[in-house]
Order: sequence, then C-alpha cells, then structure tokens
Amino acid sequence: MNKELSTKDNLQVLYEDNHIIAVNKRPGDIVQGDKTGDQPLSEVVKKYIAQKYKKPGAVYLGVVHRLDRPTSGIVVFARTSKALPRLNKLFAEKEAKKTYWAVVKGLPPNDKDTLTHWLKRNTKQNKSYAYPKEIAESKKAVLDYRLLKKLDHYNLLEIDLHTGRHHQIRTQLATIGCVIKGDLKYGSDRSNKDGSIHLHARELRFIHPVKKEPIHITAPPPKDPVWEACKK
Repeated sequence: MNKELSTKDNLQVLYEDNHIIAVNKRPGDIVQGDKTGDQPLSEVVKKYIAQKYKKPGAVYLGVVHRLDRPTSGIVVFARTSKALPRLNKLFAEKEAKKTYWAVVKGLPPNDKDTLTHWLKRNTKQNKSYAYPKEIAESKKAVLDYRLLKKLDHYNLLEIDLHTGRHHQIRTQLATIGCVIKGDLKYGSDRSNKDGSIHLHARELRFIHPVKKEPIHITAPPPKDPVWEACKK
C-alpha cells in the first residue's frame, strides 16, 4: 500500500520552525520504520529538511507520537534534541490537545456525549476491546464526541481525546454502534479501496516546547468524495 514517497509531491508541511515540524500524514503512510520495510514518514521529513536547508550530514528528527497506518492527519516531529524531551513530556502528560474527525456508519445515541470505557488490548490480534467496568489489565479510556454533520449514508463526528489508548477512538465508537468508514477490524461491512479508514487527526493545540507560545495546527482531510462532502 505504501509507495516510495516523494518529498516534493506528497509531503504537506503544516507548521515548521527551528525546533519542530508538523506534517499532514496520508492514510497508508507509516510514521516510523517497522517490519514491513516501507519507507516511513520520518525518513521523508528528514529528506525534506536536508533538501530545503542544504544539510550535508545526518538530519536530526525525533518521533514524538504516532498515528495508526490507515488514519490521516497531524504528526509532529522534533527537529532538535532540546525540543524532543519537552514534546514527549507534553504528550505524555496530555497537555497536547488532540481533536479528530471520524466518518461513521450509524448515528450516535446523543448529539454530543462523553464516553468512558476500560480498554484491554489483544496484542496477537492488534485490537482493543471495550468494557463498561474495569477488568484485569484494562486501561481507562475517555473521549468527548459531538455530531458535526449528517451525510446521506454516514455521519461526521468530532472527537476530543482525554486519554491516548491503543485504537481508542476506533474501539469506543464501534462500541456505541458508530463504526468508522472502512474500518474492517472494528466492524465495517466494507473496506476503503486504498485501505484507509475515515479517521483524521484534525487539530492539535499545545504550548511550544521552546518558545512557550501557543501553537494551533489544523490539517485538511484527504481528498475523496466523502471527506469533501463533510466540508460542504
């Protein structure tokens, strides 16, 4: 699914300064290298920096967080060793506020609500399961959602995460009957042709780790008919 990425044609930079760089990940791209051997987004960003700033040696780039391969949206990298531990701390302490868009089949029970579940991860299946009460080896998961738009066959939800669990949004939404479009793993009746799911990291807010200024980044969703309908 992942083709050789071109820094010129396929890298959408959303924010950039001396210490951090944020890009809009395409569905199918992996953030960091894995056993597939596909070129990761981190390497594409390194090439972009090397070309733009004519850096002859190795380019420093720190991976701060990840998005699931089939999802799209904002990914932030650290450009300096000074910024990396500070960004890691921001994300670990939930001081980076993440907002997602999800296109789902099914209407949620309320136009807006807070969902609280306990998630247990099955590593063999690479899947999480939600429970209404705490069980052994489960972790508390909390998110807020609100209905943004009703489409002909789907609905657009906006999600604010309070915790960052494995497949949290996918699991919790599926539990209330709102399976994300294309997400076969969590109950979608059909896949998207490109293997993506309609989950997008839309906005990110945090205090700059060095400049101490508020940063607000927004990423446009991928260009396909369903996402385009969401923006109308």
